[in-house]
Amino acid sequence: MKQAATALTSWAKAIRKALDAAGVDSARLFAEAGLDSAALDDPNARYAVDATTRLWRLAVTATGDEAFGLTVARHINQTTFHALGYSLTASNTLREAFERMLRYFRLISDAADLTFELDGDRYRFALCPPAHGPQPAPESLDAFTFLVVRLCRGLYRREFSPLAVNLQRPMPHNISAFERAFRAPLKFGAAQNEIWFAREVFEQKLEGANPELARHNDEVVVRYLAQMQKQNLRARVHAALIEQLPQGEPSQEKIAEAVHMSPRNFQRKLAEEGTSYTELLNDTRRDLALSYVRDPGYSLGEITYLLGFSDASSFNRAFKRWTGQAPSAYRNGKPDKA
Repeated sequence: MKQAATALTSWAKAIRKALDAAGVDSARLFAEAGLDSAALDDPNARYAVDATTRLWRLAVTATGDEAFGLTVARHINQTTFHALGYSLTASNTLREAFERMLRYFRLISDAADLTFELDGDRYRFALCPPAHGPQPAPESLDAFTFLVVRLCRGLYRREFSPLAVNLQRPMPHNISAFERAFRAPLKFGAAQNEIWFAREVFEQKLEGANPELARHNDEVVVRYLAQMQKQNLRARVHAALIEQLPQGEPSQEKIAEAVHMSPRNFQRKLAEEGTSYTELLNDTRRDLALSYVRDPGYSLGEITYLLGFSDASSFNRAFKRWTGQAPSAYRNGKPDKA
């Protein structure tokens, strides 16, 4: 049976701050939504998404504010999303920050998927709620979309604006709050919740870039996800691989032992999840390689060691298979010559 979707309580904490600022009895609404307010004091705690959706709807009714999601986004800060907030802030570029957000979005919520892709000279970022089952409150999608824009302004420039913002929600009666928030062409009733950005801006080095800080906080995020998803074998294998790769490529039997399973049961469970040990090993190495190669603090020799490759040529072949470029060319931003 699929587990119910959850989200960090920090989302609800921002809702409480917005309610309190509006003079609304937040404690009453939390109780009505079936949420234990005491969990707000635990930075690792999570709420069921269906309960936070009830809270969103109660909050919008109580405030009478159809732009309440935009208000909540203004109450979110760097600590709201655990260590991921620090990783995003320390990213080298906006592109890297968004790639990191995609990789670790499950920390924030596992109720939706994100996509981030290059389309010509623009980047497209989309938040995709589940196709079936209960849908999130429109205001929660407003909040996250505005939060993404605010992230760009905080990391790049305060006057930054996206090229366009499309929202699935119906057009509000008063769109001025949305116009002031996004400062970009808006479309309501769109097929998807998406934001379009200029490619040039997303590939510029950020002033606050700190690869070492980003990497350390990524490790905290990975440990949190492994703990959160004890029943998710992929996450447990990912964490075990990160720990063991510096000692050389671990065998399937060794990773099975690390996640407390017999080799046969381990292989069967992976097959049930539609994957294999070889695939997970490759995916983990690729994700780590992209992160490490972008960090000038690592030599290519160190990266070869950290990823468990026996020699530099093996790493070079693998990296070229993943990216189409040699590690040195990727790091320098120069395409390989044919």
